[in-house]
Amino acid sequence: MIAVIYSGSHYAHWRLADKGRTVASFRTTGINPYFNDEKQIVQLFNKNINLIHHAEGIKRIYFFGPGLYSAELKEIIRSAFSVFFKFAKITIGNDIDAVARAACKNEEGIVCICGSGTNAAWYDGKKIKPNNYGLGYVLADEGSGNWLGRQLLKAFINETLPEGLRKKFTKKYNFDRNTILEKVYKQKHPALFLSSFNDFFIDNREDKYIKELLKKGFNKIMTVYLLPLYKQYPGTSVHFSGSVASHFQDDLQQVAAGAGINISSIARSPINNLLTYYTHTN
Repeated sequence: MIAVIYSGSHYAHWRLADKGRTVASFRTTGINPYFNDEKQIVQLFNKNINLIHHAEGIKRIYFFGPGLYSAELKEIIRSAFSVFFKFAKITIGNDIDAVARAACKNEEGIVCICGSGTNAAWYDGKKIKPNNYGLGYVLADEGSGNWLGRQLLKAFINETLPEGLRKKFTKKYNFDRNTILEKVYKQKHPALFLSSFNDFFIDNREDKYIKELLKKGFNKIMTVYLLPLYKQYPGTSVHFSGSVASHFQDDLQQVAAGAGINISSIARSPINNLLTYYTHTN
């Protein structure tokens, strides 16, 4: 039996399969070594009946998550999985690797994540070419869920958010200036808070202010991430994955077309194609 896991900051998507047949499909909270230590990850496993039931039968694990660029961070994940899945061989990769394999398989392509965070890379059909993207919510993540959240919160605090949206925001969240600042600067994991407003953008997606904010964010993705890659690899297929890209794909496609880029595919999560990829390699 194999387990394929694709984790974002908020949720981890799991698929368990045996001899090409999906045994279990479920979601847990996100697994991120920036936010979770080994003990917390093992506790998460111990709370899931699917994992408890199948732990000994799983022989190969493929885990992909955000920010796994160092051996130390990968070791946190590896140690936690090794404690719980005692008979499994574990493969660990970055979320951008997962998107590349799911969207491109063994073909070349440019892949971009636009969910809680933002990242992009060139994939040569076998591996991702390293670059300076993926700098996280403080230094980068332009156009992502947490970037959009930052713009929304600043507009609310600065009272530049249109009155109609301001009333809807207040009714939905009941935040004031002090509450927002405390959540951003005093509580743990501010990136999770900043990227938690996707529902508000979905509910108000036809509002002119929201559409302009989405357009601004997607233009930043083109300028910062995609156009530099596209100039290096002109005519290459471009693939997107992530909650923001998926929910607002019409707006994303429009901005991309204006930048001279044709997006070949947009998926909310790569998990199903990723499962197919690894089912065929086992």
